[in-house]
Amino acid sequence: MKLSDFDFDLPEALIATRPAQPRSSARLLVAEGERITDAVVSDLGNWLRPGDRLVLNDTKVIPARLFGTRSRQSAQGLTQAQIEVTLLEPHAGGLWAALVKPLKKLREGETVVFSDALSATLEAREDGQGLFRFNLTGEDFDAALAEAGAMPLPPYIAAKRAADARDKQDYQTVWAKHSGAVAAPTASLHFDAPLLAALRERGVAFTHVTLHVGAGTFLPVKVDDVTTHKMHGEWGEVSAAAAAEIAATKAAGGRVIPVGTTALRLIETAARETGAIAPWTGVTEIFIYPGFEFRVTDALMTNFHLPKSTLMMLVSALMGQERIKRIYAHAVAERYRFFSYGDSSLLVP
Repeated sequence: MKLSDFDFDLPEALIATRPAQPRSSARLLVAEGERITDAVVSDLGNWLRPGDRLVLNDTKVIPARLFGTRSRQSAQGLTQAQIEVTLLEPHAGGLWAALVKPLKKLREGETVVFSDALSATLEAREDGQGLFRFNLTGEDFDAALAEAGAMPLPPYIAAKRAADARDKQDYQTVWAKHSGAVAAPTASLHFDAPLLAALRERGVAFTHVTLHVGAGTFLPVKVDDVTTHKMHGEWGEVSAAAAAEIAATKAAGGRVIPVGTTALRLIETAARETGAIAPWTGVTEIFIYPGFEFRVTDALMTNFHLPKSTLMMLVSALMGQERIKRIYAHAVAERYRFFSYGDSSLLVP
């Protein structure tokens, strides 16, 4: 399998920079077998059966993008530099790994001030990233970050516009609970209270799992032989209760349908050791590409992905490479909106 096998032409005009309002008014491409149907997310219940179970990622995106100032005394007097910091993940001992622009303008031991309440000191450099210690911890840190930080919009949106106050709501699921993600599980952004109520009324069940989506989700594949690509790691948890709910649905003949590739990757990780879903906690580096054996997933709700990305490989593994090419050709021809704030699809092998 070559990287070019997962490429396609995408008009830039189809990249969404704002979500549909209301959330469930986004379009929904339903691919079931060889059929493709154009629908709307609010009609999702028409394609689900009583006894089906949606698996939802309840990670919460932190406002990880910070803009601050570094001050330094020199022979010319006080000099300042504007520093942009994007938090990536917490490390042991209270440090945060972060991307820094420009890293060369910051020395170890120097402090960046982000607001009257929030600042951080660069303690070390590691793999082109900075390791910061903040002046606050716990709930105080969370509150100050919420005030000073901006949502870490994906690069393809950030290149077109800056994050604003709307994104703090738009780029968060309605059931977000456990803070730690620096990217949203974007298929879940289409759900609102009326849709959830309608699905419950239809007899669809819900299970929550947690996968903290990392910035590595946006890293490009740089190898031509895709099987040699090394996936980034992301922390996740399938609780005992969640595993039991999923297993019960399988046993009863219901379908298990993860909402988003993050939920799919997590439940398939939790099924690797025994062949069936089981409680699991840890860092997953699972890489799903054609030839992968799905052990839990019966269908997938997901947005439309970047050409030559690991997520294109994942949906190709689920639906078949030729089938997914036809699905994406239809989506482009019908002018579906792509990527994080775009439209969605329901893929049923």
